[in-house]
Amino acid sequence: MRSSFVYSVLIHAWQECDGNPKESSPFINSSDPEKAQQYEGKNMALFEEEMDTSPMVSSLLSSLANYSNLTQGSKEHEEAENNEEARKKPAAQAPRMGTLMGVYLPCLQNILGVILFLRMTWIVGIGGVIEAFIIVAMCCSTTMLTAISMSAIATNGVVPAGGSYYMISRSLGPEFGGAVGICFYLGTTYAGAMYILGCIEILLIYIVPQAAIFKMEGLEGPEAEAAMLNNMRVYGTVVLTFMAIVVFVGVKYVNKLALVFLACVILSILAVYAGVIKTAIDPPEFPVCVLGNRTLVWKGFDVCAKVVERDNGTVTTQLWRLFCDSELLNATCDEYFTNNNISVIQGIPGVASGALWENLFGNYMEKGMYIEKVGRPSLPEAEPSAKPSSRYVLADMTSFFTLLVGIYFPSVTGIMAGSNRSGDLRDAQKSIPIGTILAITTTSIIYMSGVVLFGACIDGTVLRDKFGEAVRGNLVIGTLAWPSPWVIVFGSFFSTCGAGLQSLTGAPRLLQAIARDGIVPFLRVFGHGKANGEPTWALLLTACICESGILIASLDSVAPILSMFFLMCYMFVNLACALQTLLRTPNWRPRFKFYHWALSFLGMSLCLALMFISSWYYAIVAMAIASCIYKYIEFRGAEKEWGDGIRGLSLSAARFALMRLEEGPPHTKNWRPQILVLVSVDGELNVEQPRLLSLTNQMKAGKGLTIVGTSLKGTYLDNFAQGQQAEQSLRKLMETERVKGFSQVVISSNLRDATSHLLQAGGLGGMKHNTVLVSWPRNWKQAEDHSICQNFIGEGGLGWG
Repeated sequence: MRSSFVYSVLIHAWQECDGNPKESSPFINSSDPEKAQQYEGKNMALFEEEMDTSPMVSSLLSSLANYSNLTQGSKEHEEAENNEEARKKPAAQAPRMGTLMGVYLPCLQNILGVILFLRMTWIVGIGGVIEAFIIVAMCCSTTMLTAISMSAIATNGVVPAGGSYYMISRSLGPEFGGAVGICFYLGTTYAGAMYILGCIEILLIYIVPQAAIFKMEGLEGPEAEAAMLNNMRVYGTVVLTFMAIVVFVGVKYVNKLALVFLACVILSILAVYAGVIKTAIDPPEFPVCVLGNRTLVWKGFDVCAKVVERDNGTVTTQLWRLFCDSELLNATCDEYFTNNNISVIQGIPGVASGALWENLFGNYMEKGMYIEKVGRPSLPEAEPSAKPSSRYVLADMTSFFTLLVGIYFPSVTGIMAGSNRSGDLRDAQKSIPIGTILAITTTSIIYMSGVVLFGACIDGTVLRDKFGEAVRGNLVIGTLAWPSPWVIVFGSFFSTCGAGLQSLTGAPRLLQAIARDGIVPFLRVFGHGKANGEPTWALLLTACICESGILIASLDSVAPILSMFFLMCYMFVNLACALQTLLRTPNWRPRFKFYHWALSFLGMSLCLALMFISSWYYAIVAMAIASCIYKYIEFRGAEKEWGDGIRGLSLSAARFALMRLEEGPPHTKNWRPQILVLVSVDGELNVEQPRLLSLTNQMKAGKGLTIVGTSLKGTYLDNFAQGQQAEQSLRKLMETERVKGFSQVVISSNLRDATSHLLQAGGLGGMKHNTVLVSWPRNWKQAEDHSICQNFIGEGGLGWG
């Protein structure tokens, strides 16, 4: 009977979920046991058949169809745009997401990006497999430790729109939160610029080079470089404008393409792994033409040879004409071309070729150096040319270890995509830690295996060729892909477009969250937007800042800038977790238990080290920007009380210092004037002796302790409001006179007792007053009431008159 009851409930729930209640449930409507049993049997058969066919597949396909990579605030704006009758009807609650769709895939999509496709092979070729592996391990360890700290903070409560900014501001206070929040906003904005530059680089170099506005044909050296930068600026500005318009029109259009962008990333990576497997069986044909030991740009010639046999005769090739002044065999040719032989090497020798041993160690180069085949002999010219020819593949920039760290680190950012969406998750306390850590583990395996496989499959000359000039202008990682390099080219192009749209969608909402908190007064205008909350003004500012990154026009120059901002944000996430743990804050009860303050401290140290390793001057600039914002919020920002860790640290430090002062009397060298200033107030509760505080400042010269006290006559319950007003008057006067200290108001039945209470109870522990400052009473000899002089002489008084 109990089994029948359970099955009936399951069947009814299944019908409700399926949206097909053709017949009512016998559990609810039928009183005939025989009919109910027949109905139950029929529906159980249907239920079991449905569950056996494709419950998991249909559920997965449904989740993928509804996949979204938008942040929490963006989703609300999209729902407001889609629901025209939202104001008339109460909106239905959006379905909650699980770990896979809500955290794992968004983190995966945000972490895997442009650096993997455009710079990873170059980093391996320049730094070597060993140093590249160290860089990857160091950066991935930093993000893993940060993810552990972030999981602890995110599972301590719901993280609304604002994500990392919210976590830091509520943990470290409005000053730190505002400073780091703005830095993180700048990092996200410059990330958009980096993705757009990567998108344009793929477009102009690998897809349609003929679309360049500033032609580079026939240009060499600085002129060719300037033409390329100008192309990047023009096309970057156009793409940025288009993306900003798309985001302004509606984030729903960005969301509709989220699954496409995710599929591009996953398919591209699978194509690379498939290509690696194929190289072990049948390496692809990607010949590299080498003159002596110098790699040639495979452009403008078809055959890698000086001469060929044709029609029973020897004729010169197109390559001959690039180095000689005529087609004839007796022509005058370049000296290096004459002295050295032409040879063809395989650009993708395969995983079983032993190329890994050749690529183990680094090969750093100065700008303009030739990319040479290691171990191949050559005869140099008698007089080396001062201007290297564009016929050779040259290093486009001076490379060194710290530069590689700065360029690579943006490829491991994006770990907060899950915590930013905590309000949309079915169980945020469970999904954020599991999804984020699993995504970092997956991407770390991809990056680390990529370093080894790139070094094992691709020749070193091709790895060091940043733009694939030696392999007929192909994307270097694309040469390894199967079935075609175009899989990677188009996959990386669309993934960079998607990442750029995501940055332009998320950054304005982060700025809007900061502006709406009101801690930075000059940003309040950016808290406003369209009727549905879309941050129009914040989007405009974001586009302008992003344009400044576009004008830099170099992916390698923009990457270290955003590395600084992300590293600073991650550093403070670790600091927040360590601080909350060490202070044992009462409300610090995260459900994620696999964290420790030592891990957070190690993550913070790694972030700080990577900042200075990547670029010490960028690190100083980023820290200076954060410090200026911190001081601005401290002096001009709105006061917020969020029970943050910095206040808790101050309380712990104050308690420790007070306990230390109790250990013994202070030494003469440590004596400081600790002044209790006794003042009186008039009938309107204004201080009667304001100049007394100026004298106090001069006496203690900014050192020691100052307590400004006054007394009121009456009972505490009846005069509580007057006491509060008098205390406000004291504080206002202290601010005017720039006296740093404390104020204290005592209410008693008579003024003599109130003054006595102030003298006896003022201060705390070792921070008690050792000097009392009072004003001399005015007209005390002429006063008819002799209590004035008795109060002054007998008890220290208040100095009326």
